[in-house]
Amino acid sequence: MKLHTLKPAEGSTHSRRRIGRGPGSGLGGTSTRGHKGAKARSGYKRKIGFEGGQMPLQRRVPKSGFKNINHKEYFAVNLSTLQRIAEAKNLTKIGIEELVAAGLTNGKELVKILGKGELTLKLEVEANAFSKTAEEAIKAAGGNTTII
Repeated sequence: MKLHTLKPAEGSTHSRRRIGRGPGSGLGGTSTRGHKGAKARSGYKRKIGFEGGQMPLQRRVPKSGFKNINHKEYFAVNLSTLQRIAEAKNLTKIGIEELVAAGLTNGKELVKILGKGELTLKLEVEANAFSKTAEEAIKAAGGNTTII
């Protein structure tokens, strides 16, 4: 195979239709626009969402809800997961780096610790947020929580 012999795959390229180039081309005359009417004229533009006079979708569907610009999306980690990671790797401190090493998060997400599961180990936990039950459970086990 040589560079000068390379060609696109059969049927993958198309030549564009040259409309309005005389009757011999088969696309002269009205240039595929039909006869008369607004669509045949230059400068014609239909409104976005126009459905031929039928009530357009964006007007048929009612408005609902809003998007809170202050909303923060957290990656949830439960106490049972912390317990499993700490037991597997003999850890006393768990932060974002340990969660990344365990393959749970990529390190760019905000992490919130939730209170599902049992925690028996004394752990120092660093995260972006804690639920009340998680914070209480960590402190009850003799651990400590730190918000990053």
